[in-house]
Amino acid sequence: MAVKHRAAIAAAVLAGTLLTAPAVAQTVPPPMISVTGQAEISVPPDQAQIEAGATSEAKNARDASEANNATMGKLLLALKAANIDEKDIQTSRLSLQAESAPSHPSGPPPIIGYRASNHVTVRLRDVTKAASTIDLLVGAGATDIGGINFIVSNASKLLDEARSEAIADARRKAEIYANAAGVTLGAPLSISEGGNLLPYRRMAVGMAAMAAASPVPVAQGEETLQVTVNVSWAIK
Repeated sequence: MAVKHRAAIAAAVLAGTLLTAPAVAQTVPPPMISVTGQAEISVPPDQAQIEAGATSEAKNARDASEANNATMGKLLLALKAANIDEKDIQTSRLSLQAESAPSHPSGPPPIIGYRASNHVTVRLRDVTKAASTIDLLVGAGATDIGGINFIVSNASKLLDEARSEAIADARRKAEIYANAAGVTLGAPLSISEGGNLLPYRRMAVGMAAMAAASPVPVAQGEETLQVTVNVSWAIK
């Protein structure tokens, strides 16, 4: 009986092995060629964003806040007079903070004043107005200019064109490998996109530089939109 029992177990194990063998074979990846395709498009930006505002200091919070409100009111009126739409002006930072004297070992440092700040982000739909708008803001009392973001407004459409070019670049490379290896390229098995270069560029603008030159020198340059795709092609 023991011999028969062992024989039955061996037969069951063998049957299980035969049943699972095709499944194991299916996990083997098909022959393929994997490459990376790239494409770049350089275009001048057509829009810009400028962050600007004012900081006011006073002995008490109310005076600091009122002085800051008055300055920001002048800034907003100047932007309106320059025909910048209200929808293109958005508050980005607003703060009121106490300022303390240097710390003393005997106790907490006393409050010696308050600082109020208010910043707005201005969107310019005509990038050529960036320099004149900065001059306008400084003339109206701006004490803080955070910088400029140059933007390509139709970046999505341009990136779609770059995607097509990146796929073509991937196919070109794959065909070179296939010809060199003496095989025929089949259909793509997988396509994945890598990172895209952001369609805007930030340029810092210092108050000292603005005070040294009039008008403010602004160079918009070009933006480079880049797409990378990873493609695996089957081998026939």
